[in-house]
Amino acid sequence: MAVKPDWLRVKAPQWERVGNVKAILQDLALNTVCEEASCPNIGECFKAGTATFLIMGPACTRACPYCDIDFEKKPTSLDPTEPVRLAQAVQRMKLNHVVITSVNRDDLADGGASQFVQCIEAIRGQSPGTTIEVLIPDLCGKWEALATILKARPEVLNHNTETVPRLYRRVRPQGNYDRTLELLRRSRELTPSVYTKSGVMVGLGETVEEIQQVMTDLRKVDCDILTIGQYLQPTPKHLAVDTFIHPEQFSAWRRLGESMGFLQVVSSPLTRSSYHAEQVRMLMAQYPRKVASK
Repeated sequence: MAVKPDWLRVKAPQWERVGNVKAILQDLALNTVCEEASCPNIGECFKAGTATFLIMGPACTRACPYCDIDFEKKPTSLDPTEPVRLAQAVQRMKLNHVVITSVNRDDLADGGASQFVQCIEAIRGQSPGTTIEVLIPDLCGKWEALATILKARPEVLNHNTETVPRLYRRVRPQGNYDRTLELLRRSRELTPSVYTKSGVMVGLGETVEEIQQVMTDLRKVDCDILTIGQYLQPTPKHLAVDTFIHPEQFSAWRRLGESMGFLQVVSSPLTRSSYHAEQVRMLMAQYPRKVASK
């Protein structure tokens, strides 16, 4: 088994600030992917007063062997008060940028698209200056559901590629690489004003060349933002780490991505999908999108 290197050690958080965020989340009965997916950056992000909200959960309808989110519990019916509580949290935490993600809800006809929309609208109502990023599942390829989310005009539409095509059957058995690319392509086509984003985990047995091909494929569908981070095994029952990638390789991928035309590449061992996501506000100022007429 690979031994975790020094560059993956995380400093213990300052629990005073972390506790304040946790208190708000507990008070409003909200889930975060930071906690449910055992994110290594939880201390840093909670200390900074940010969190990635997990809606429609925490039970997932898929059993991806890399993910620590619970898939054994039965998903519950959607809570109509969740969007309101989420908007209250955004306001209380004074967030300039918020990331909303969800478990996979393949049991729902629209994959949960309507709940994303209600969350976006509730936040707009209480915090109109906050930019919104949605990290969505593949919706089982239901493109009407994707269009529903995009009509609510989030600033960023994120959908993770996760791994290279060769490893999909093992890493993401209920996913589909071509469907992921199609979702990103359609997002750009349907709403040119949205910034599209995707993320990749490494260290699962992929090659450098395969990651470069994924980057090429993402640029072909005009993906704007790319995150690349080291996969870490959450528990012994999950997929084992094949390789711990050296930080120099992450830097090389960042430089390559920038040369390929990505507007932003966040690439480091501890990078996760929403790591430093608020930096997109600076990106939007530098590379403004033309907003299409409604």
